Amino acid sequence: MASTTVELEEFIHCLICEAENDAQAVVCSDCFAPLALAEQADQQGHDPCITTVLGDSNVGKTVYLGFLLDMLAKRAGDFEAIPKGAYSINLQQSVIHHLAARTFPPKTPADVDQWHWAYYQICDHRNKNRWIDLVMPDMAGEALAAEVDAPNTYQVIGKLLAKSAGALLLVDAGVAALGNPQPDFFAFKLLTYMDQLYAGRRRRKVRRPVAIVLCKGDYCPQCFDDPRAFARTNLSRTWNFCASRFAKVEFFAASVVGSLGFINDGEDNVVSVPLHTAPRGILEPFEWIVKYL
Repeated sequence: MASTTVELEEFIHCLICEAENDAQAVVCSDCFAPLALAEQADQQGHDPCITTVLGDSNVGKTVYLGFLLDMLAKRAGDFEAIPKGAYSINLQQSVIHHLAARTFPPKTPADVDQWHWAYYQICDHRNKNRWIDLVMPDMAGEALAAEVDAPNTYQVIGKLLAKSAGALLLVDAGVAALGNPQPDFFAFKLLTYMDQLYAGRRRRKVRRPVAIVLCKGDYCPQCFDDPRAFARTNLSRTWNFCASRFAKVEFFAASVVGSLGFINDGEDNVVSVPLHTAPRGILEPFEWIVKYL
């Protein structure tokens, strides 16, 4: 009887940067993205739709993304979400666990191999039960700042954005409302980086949708009344640049924490404590993005 052998794949290509890696590797040798993403995409038979959540350090990206994924997993509104791989649940589990214990989750490390990645299949029941494969990473704000100032410092960020079908840009509304220009400048620089990556020509606007989310709305409830007016007043650089260079952009307000307390950590440092959560405006930016995917 003739014997048969099954040939195993020797290499696997990274979903983000397409570098060739050993089939037994866990993360990409070039960009450090998890190779499980490529394995899951191969099982689905098509490339997933990448949506990137961006923002400065301490703006609340981890909390926002964790709550968004958790809401989708619980069938929020007209959306149904199925995680592809147990690793996709780690981020939402960490966020929900920490906030339930009245603490904020730890900051996302700058090292790419320690970022949380989530791969979900999401059904939009509003649109003939259309299914969308989404890959959403939780990136460190420090890494984003370094990449914007010196492109290719973090290769994975440029590769990720180049393949992204849309982006959610988080801005600290509480800091902006106090007159601090940092949120405006960071968003302005990041959008400039994206403009060069996507368009690069003076007469061509960026067509990929960008939702600008005014986070920590519990610090300035007025941003919920009219997010566009708030952005026009407090983020004038970002507002003007969006009008000039982005064809599909919208402004939203969001918050997760219902009330905060403050304690002394024993080392003369005042630490904020989330007393309870009251998510507001979390799903709306995602709903808007999905329309253009």
